[in-house]
Amino acid sequence: MLASPFIHNAFIASILAAVACGIMGTLVVQSRLTFLAGGVSHAAYGGIGLAFHFSWPVLPCTLLFSLFASLLMGAISLRRDTSSGLSSGNADTAIGVLWAAGMAFGIILIELTPGYAGELMGFLFGSILTVSKSDLLLMAGFDLILLALLGYFHQGLWAISLDREFARSRGLPVNALFLLLVGMTSVAVVMLIRIVGLILVLALLTIPPYLARRFCNTLYSTMLAAGLLALLFCLAGLVLSWHADISSGAAIIAVAAGAYLLIHIPRLRAASQ
Repeated sequence: MLASPFIHNAFIASILAAVACGIMGTLVVQSRLTFLAGGVSHAAYGGIGLAFHFSWPVLPCTLLFSLFASLLMGAISLRRDTSSGLSSGNADTAIGVLWAAGMAFGIILIELTPGYAGELMGFLFGSILTVSKSDLLLMAGFDLILLALLGYFHQGLWAISLDREFARSRGLPVNALFLLLVGMTSVAVVMLIRIVGLILVLALLTIPPYLARRFCNTLYSTMLAAGLLALLFCLAGLVLSWHADISSGAAIIAVAAGAYLLIHIPRLRAASQ
């Protein structure tokens, strides 16, 4: 297994993906943005459709489309939280419509594109074994962007993750920071699509930080633990995929879901007694 060149790329991709999971997964879970992150991940299919239809680079095109969709969803969420009168149910419905519209747009463009589109299965369900060196460079660039933004805006991002109203009372630009957080989430989502696909990306983004929060008390320790767990899940899923000859994305999520269930078995037993 280790003698195969594409396995080396897969290992590097696992490390780069773990960095994004540790940073953004923690902020997404802490900020309760799981539904919005799911909307971004599925709307990203519109960017994939654009890239295939016009023969544009897939990851950059998907990133730009995801940024647009995520900022639009973020603006809807902000309207819900202000005095605009938009209810929580209506805001969630609007995000759900954008979620579905993005996927439908991508599907239509792909169906209008002549030729074989078999590679698209990798974007739906992940294909870490097919990550190229150019993909690795883009993923490394995305990680650097996330780390730079976190380093510069860490206090504001942490404040709005804990309590937006308190952050607003302290004079922080809550709306701008929230949109920044949503945009950073879209960057992480585009990275992880290459690993586990847009269908499963939400699980890899949320399971590691959820488990890490059970054992960590600070933001940075949770990010570190979540990143290490994500790396462990990716590597274990990669080995499982290799030996069982199954989809790598599904294998990674199966390992993560198995860890989640193991953590909760004692609680389920106690509840049943």
